[in-house]
Amino acid sequence: MELQVVEQVATLGEWIAEGGVVVLSGAGLSTDSGIPDYRGPSGSARRSTPMTYQTFTRDPIARRRYWARSHLGWRTIGAAVPNDGHRAVARLQHQGVLDGIITQNVDGLHQAAGANDVVELHGNLAWITCLACGELTRREVLSDRLDEANPTFAAVAVAFNADGDAELADESLDEFTVVDCLGCGGMLKPDVVYFGETVPADRVTRSFALVENARTLLVLGSSLTVMSGRRFVLRAAKLGIRVAIVNRGVTRGEPYATLTIDAPLGIVLPHLTALPA
Repeated sequence: MELQVVEQVATLGEWIAEGGVVVLSGAGLSTDSGIPDYRGPSGSARRSTPMTYQTFTRDPIARRRYWARSHLGWRTIGAAVPNDGHRAVARLQHQGVLDGIITQNVDGLHQAAGANDVVELHGNLAWITCLACGELTRREVLSDRLDEANPTFAAVAVAFNADGDAELADESLDEFTVVDCLGCGGMLKPDVVYFGETVPADRVTRSFALVENARTLLVLGSSLTVMSGRRFVLRAAKLGIRVAIVNRGVTRGEPYATLTIDAPLGIVLPHLTALPA
């Protein structure tokens, strides 16, 4: 690491050793696990418009095409494993210096790395919900059902997005068969927050409470472009709580940050766990 980054990491290590740290993670934390971010250096440009809740529920053609892309994308998201950054965050939690973890990611990799009590702002792709009866089922169950309903589906993705949505040629989408809830026949949807939906109030309330009682808000791998995550940085700055950001490239949180480190998370985070307490 460059000397400036080494000095910044040392400062961050001192803050973390004090405890009272709350992590806010974004897609950049999962890029080393093979999941692209949205806007960072490893992100791929979207060729399709992100699905909105209104379109998903009202347009059967758009819904069918979404499920075809998502079914293929799940093969990448579902097979992803935690990287050194996820494992470092889990170790910091086990060391007792983290008061909470808030994530904008929907990949479940924090928990897979051993973290617990993670606030998943936008939900988790590993779960499917029925919009009629509310039943939750594991994604693997739906994946098997979709495989059975589409035995000849052999589309190849040209790109993947952080939300598990694969980019496919249009001709690969039109013959895909969608399945409904086994219990009531209702419409199924990944248990994640779409554009046009709001983050459940209890998650927001819990996240604000964590931030407001923190000594340091540590932002990991987020450009903070959307207000869903940036609002916690704004609240911390307003309350005089330290904001430290580790991210590749610029973020919209920099004007409010006490410390900004532009360096790979897979290097910085494991180094922090090795610093003396």
